[in-house]
Amino acid sequence: MTNQNVVVPDTKSGISLPMVRLSGSSIFPATAQKPPTAPGTGENLEINGGGGAAKINSWVDSMRASSPTHMKSSSQSLSQHQQQITLPSALDNFDQIMEASRGKQIVMFLDYDGTLSPIVDDPDRAFMSKKMRTTVRRLATCFPTAIVSGRCRDKVYKFVRLAELYYAGSHGMDIKGPEKGSKYTKGTEPVICQPASEFLPMIDEVFKELVAKTKLTPGAKVENNKFCVSVHFRCVEEKKWSEVAEAVKSVLNKYPKLRLSQGRKVLEIRPTIKWDKGKALEFLLESLGFANCTDVFPIYIGDDRTDEDAFKVLKEREQGFGILVSKVAKDTNASYSLQEPTQVMDFLQRLVDWKKLAFQESRM
Repeated sequence: MTNQNVVVPDTKSGISLPMVRLSGSSIFPATAQKPPTAPGTGENLEINGGGGAAKINSWVDSMRASSPTHMKSSSQSLSQHQQQITLPSALDNFDQIMEASRGKQIVMFLDYDGTLSPIVDDPDRAFMSKKMRTTVRRLATCFPTAIVSGRCRDKVYKFVRLAELYYAGSHGMDIKGPEKGSKYTKGTEPVICQPASEFLPMIDEVFKELVAKTKLTPGAKVENNKFCVSVHFRCVEEKKWSEVAEAVKSVLNKYPKLRLSQGRKVLEIRPTIKWDKGKALEFLLESLGFANCTDVFPIYIGDDRTDEDAFKVLKEREQGFGILVSKVAKDTNASYSLQEPTQVMDFLQRLVDWKKLAFQESRM
């Protein structure tokens, strides 16, 4: 497999970085294309055009539907509730998952917020426990491991602080491998991918405008995640959610090359390129040399609507499994479920123990 080095500017340091792009890859689409919405994912909210108060009201309704406290009262059908309720536990079915992975290389993909750390009111204080960090460190000694988050890559790295991992920040639009290379890849050059670098100045403008627009709304928090902007309304009174929606709409009306989607009590502003966590998963598998392999077994664990893009990719590839972290009913492309970060940690530790036992048995 031949690698082609593409130069990507690093606006923070002022230097150019090599971006590893695999020759003949089909996962790098042209910019300014609006990605399709998968059923059950964080759907795009319409920005431009008329609608006025009606559009704001529809946004607020969507914001309510995506928030955990309203999930059970959403307009999901009974069959959708049953799909989540009957989704098998990844812990209870651990042996079955391992049997499916027999003879294949497991590759781990982990969301951060709500998966490795609990959801908290202040996104700047979403710390993972020391025990979770130790577990993830052990996991990375057994399998290639990546963190795939909507947060800025530098920010999620400061939370995790494990140099041996791959990090995909900004919903996969900012990917970097271990600085010193990885035992799972050839060569020493770190894997770097920034497919939306041309949007950086625009994202900075939008961030500043949204900070100014939301400063009078108590509890609203605007987060610059480098290649996307997150508007958190978790600490905003529900009767003021319309203020947040109006502020976002008034800013984004001027930026047709940006799109709006939603997560758990957060509105996400991103470039309109066909790139998401599913594309990041494909890029990382390709970088690791597993693009067209049948002996790879990716496991993706996440709790957010944006993780559905990765779950869908795994289902379409018929490789590995998606594991949804949730206590409430959701329509999902995942195959298994875990209820909370403590169960995620238990599952990861069982993976480590399973790998150690398999290694010992192979030496007997």
